[in-house]
Amino acid sequence: MFTPAVVTLISYLLGSLPAGYLAGCIAGVDIRQLGSGNIGATNVLRVLGKRFGYPVFLFDFGKGFGAVHLALLLGRRSGGDANFVDFCAAIAAIFAVIGHTFPVWLRFKGGKGVATSIGVLFGLAPIPALIVSGVWLLTFEIIRYVSLASVVAALAFPATVAVMRFFEQRYSWVLFYVSLCLAGLVIARHRSNLVRLLHGTEPRFRRK
Repeated sequence: MFTPAVVTLISYLLGSLPAGYLAGCIAGVDIRQLGSGNIGATNVLRVLGKRFGYPVFLFDFGKGFGAVHLALLLGRRSGGDANFVDFCAAIAAIFAVIGHTFPVWLRFKGGKGVATSIGVLFGLAPIPALIVSGVWLLTFEIIRYVSLASVVAALAFPATVAVMRFFEQRYSWVLFYVSLCLAGLVIARHRSNLVRLLHGTEPRFRRK
């Protein structure tokens, strides 16, 4: 039980590092008071531009990816079997995203977890992650709504894992249940976006 507890704490703290907020501080603004008020990469990109938005995305991606790989390392070093290692990775995935969305440093008001979730996906299952990334890009290119593309991609991940599990027996059910949890977190954090989409007030990325 010691290793899962360590994985939980480390993953949450790693995920809670508020890159978007820190980027705003470097730029001399409080990103929480601008745009959508979110500290995620999308709002940073809209408000501060590519110079800050892209590094924030990469940092948030790295939090999820790093948390999963650190958990895999700790699980293997503890001498656990494959199921235990998968369990540690699952804990890391969920708590890295929870840390990003509810960071202790910002009174539990964080981002929506998209970039961190993508990092987690690539850490857990690179092939489904590539498929989901393709779904996100295609959806975004068609509709130009980041929020809706993120929700569609979140739903695509458990569906992709389930299909690959059925046809190839490639991934464990642990990964499928984790993918459902991650999809639920991402969709729950986009509730306000979905409401704005229904009312036609959600901002759309315009082509330059």
